[in-house]
Amino acid sequence: MKPGDWSLLVDFYELTMAQCYFKYKKDTRATFDLFVRDIPVCRSYLVASGIHDCLAYIRSLCFDKEALAYLKSLKIFSSDFLAYLKIFKFSGDVWAMPEGEIFFADEPVIRITAPIIEAQIIESFLLNTVNLQTMIASKASRVVQASQGKGVYDFSLRRTHGNDAGLKVSRASYLAGFNGTSNVLAGKMYNIPLSGTMAHSFVMSFSDEPSAFSAYSEVFPDRSILLVDTYDSEQGIKNAILTAKNLKATGHSLIGIRLDSGNIEALSRIARSLFDAAGLPDVKVFASGNLDEYRICELAKRKAPIDNFGVGTHMGVSIDAPVLDIIYKISEVTDACGNFLPTMKLSRNKITTPGRKQVYRIKNKQGEFSKDILALESEKVSGRPLLIKMIEHGTSVYTEPLLKESREYCAATLSLFPDSIKKIDTRHVFTVKFSRGLQSSMSALIKQFSRRRRYG
Repeated sequence: MKPGDWSLLVDFYELTMAQCYFKYKKDTRATFDLFVRDIPVCRSYLVASGIHDCLAYIRSLCFDKEALAYLKSLKIFSSDFLAYLKIFKFSGDVWAMPEGEIFFADEPVIRITAPIIEAQIIESFLLNTVNLQTMIASKASRVVQASQGKGVYDFSLRRTHGNDAGLKVSRASYLAGFNGTSNVLAGKMYNIPLSGTMAHSFVMSFSDEPSAFSAYSEVFPDRSILLVDTYDSEQGIKNAILTAKNLKATGHSLIGIRLDSGNIEALSRIARSLFDAAGLPDVKVFASGNLDEYRICELAKRKAPIDNFGVGTHMGVSIDAPVLDIIYKISEVTDACGNFLPTMKLSRNKITTPGRKQVYRIKNKQGEFSKDILALESEKVSGRPLLIKMIEHGTSVYTEPLLKESREYCAATLSLFPDSIKKIDTRHVFTVKFSRGLQSSMSALIKQFSRRRRYG
């Protein structure tokens, strides 16, 4: 899609509000926070993902002739507002957590300060992008933790929710620590290592399983992974051993076999035993088939001799937490004199935090992360600030790291958190405290709004 095509990827009310802003609040500026209100109960942390896509969108956003013609055809928007959209360009500031950052509930992942029209129009794209990619990266990170150093590969393309989702799942899972993907386009776009084996259809297209294995290994003598469960898994393993011996005799080697059904644990033990007895200890055992962090964790606990895991559907749709409670709320707005005033939402169970904020991460004496502090930007707080200025006055001021670098950053950051946060079967609540200044601002605003309701 062209940059102009994305301009209409908005909720309708963002444009109707924008026209009202244009008439009554054209010069008003505001700050909005994008954050997750509550982490799913089956998660202890989230992995920020989709930030780079958001930055690219914000930098390039414009309304082209086709978009403007469509909006004009609706006969809803005024000619002067459409003229404004014709020259629209984001001119505000963007602060965000870096790709791969670990974060928690209530912490702004992205902070926008801009003319209120600009800040409002970009809302839905930001929410849509960060929701999907963060949801997937967070699920994938748990799979990586469960694998205990074994290889994990994204096999989810055929089950993800659409073409674009398939690409973003591959990227987000690699960011979170996956070793590669079966998605060839994602490999090209994001420079992710590719991995794949064969399908049952390939085996079934030959007269027998040994013939299929022989043909595949002849074409790919140094990169064959044979699917052994089309008919009888144990016999399939024996047929793979025959193929491996034939390859070895010609100076090549079988990479491994894949188990995709049945009792994976038992079959992996049989495979390992048979390959070792045949003098083929380097042949790897891959497992796939409805795997997730819970199943992989159980296999790891039982010391199943599996070297690598192919993970598809359950990770690709984040099956146990398919959506995040992610929101985008205004936290300050300028008055008639241009002064920023903090504001907050007071709806029951949906209270937001006011003002321009920063998140600080604190270490204990052992060098381990112990808590986060959400504070007003004007406060002095010890610790590492997580929000980085990425766009200033509409211009990029941040050098985006390569995906590989973000992946390394994610792994290094997660390693500094307590082990309790990485457990698969129990939830750990990491401490996030509100600073004194933020608490004071919230109390003052609650009193102020209470007086307004009381006296009108």
